Amino acid sequence: MKSLTLFAAAAVALAPAAAFAVPLPAATYVMKAGASDMFEIESSKLVQDSKDPQIQQFAQQMITDHTKSTGDVMTAAKADGLNPPPPALTPKQKGMIDSLKHTTGAKRDLLYTKQQVLAHKETLAFQQEYARSGDKPNLKTTAGQIVPVVQNHLSMVEGMTPAAAKNQ
Repeated sequence: MKSLTLFAAAAVALAPAAAFAVPLPAATYVMKAGASDMFEIESSKLVQDSKDPQIQQFAQQMITDHTKSTGDVMTAAKADGLNPPPPALTPKQKGMIDSLKHTTGAKRDLLYTKQQVLAHKETLAFQQEYARSGDKPNLKTTAGQIVPVVQNHLSMVEGMTPAAAKNQ
């Protein structure tokens, strides 16, 4: 019996952490999605005057796509019976925005792309999780529709080499 208990304990310890992950509640998902979109929009507005046309084009696409996804998530949340608050940045995101505001030129472009990679990886993870295990059908469908868009953004930004990096 003692061997069986030890075996069971070992099996639990070796099981993937994801198997024990608590599904993301709908209200938390809506909050994270709104904050993510708001960060993408606000940070992208700050680099629209970049001298790098690749940065300008990417920033405009972020503003367009993340404005759309905010609307899509809010519509889905309401269809699922939720009354979501307006999106708000997290303290971490506010700090990242402040860093962009205090950086200029080519260094800002480089900082922006680094922040975009990080932000899109985080966004992709929670969008995929909610699409897989979400508790509200309309939000779950919407998350599933957002996943390929975020994957595309991540691929785009990872493939970018801003002029700032080329000149270093």
